[in-house]
Amino acid sequence: MNQHDTVIWKQSIPGGCHWSGIVRRGTTLRLIDVDGGANAAILFFNQEEKLERYNMADTLKSQHTFRLTKGHACHSDMGRIFCCITADTAGWNDTVCGLSDDELIRHKYGAARYQEHRNAMYRSGLDGLLIELGKWGLGLRDIVSNINFFSKVTANSAGELTFHPNHSKAGDLIELSFVMNTLVVLSTAPHPLDPRPSYRPGAVELELFNTPEDAVNECLQIAENMRALQNAKHFYCEGTL
Repeated sequence: MNQHDTVIWKQSIPGGCHWSGIVRRGTTLRLIDVDGGANAAILFFNQEEKLERYNMADTLKSQHTFRLTKGHACHSDMGRIFCCITADTAGWNDTVCGLSDDELIRHKYGAARYQEHRNAMYRSGLDGLLIELGKWGLGLRDIVSNINFFSKVTANSAGELTFHPNHSKAGDLIELSFVMNTLVVLSTAPHPLDPRPSYRPGAVELELFNTPEDAVNECLQIAENMRALQNAKHFYCEGTL
């Protein structure tokens, strides 16, 4: 996608913080790693019917992949597409490692509570997403396997996972072109496998612009994505008879 697309909204999310909002179909959300080494843990829900949400298993098996990058789509548990990844300069996004929780954060970094540290507190990815989910009438039971954008994790032949530090560089970006009205829930807490000894989560910049015509064609080289896109159109009573 073109870096010069007109931005209609933007917001900065500091490291260790969280955000949620409705992204309308026909728009593209750009995520920018501000300083390098960021992690953006994200969940997707159908804005009209929140029982429909991102499904990791269907997303991976339908596209025969372990990672997500440009040309892949994010599938729901109803056989539809939320969005297509139409740009990705980092080139690899983790799909299987989930979120940090309070116990992991304390074990790795120690305790830094809000009462003493205010906005410099150490917050886990799970806590951040739960805070945002609560704003939409959702909660712990709605936490499913998330995507960790900007983070690279590989597996060897024995199934052992390896986190790759400094995979994402300052200025790396990912663009998500939405074909459904989607509740996006995001945390910028550290990746659970991040080996850095200190709590230094990276900031993420969000930008929104209207999706260029034919941008989602990036994802349509995969047959299951084409079928899931048609299902999304049918949800809005669109498509050919």
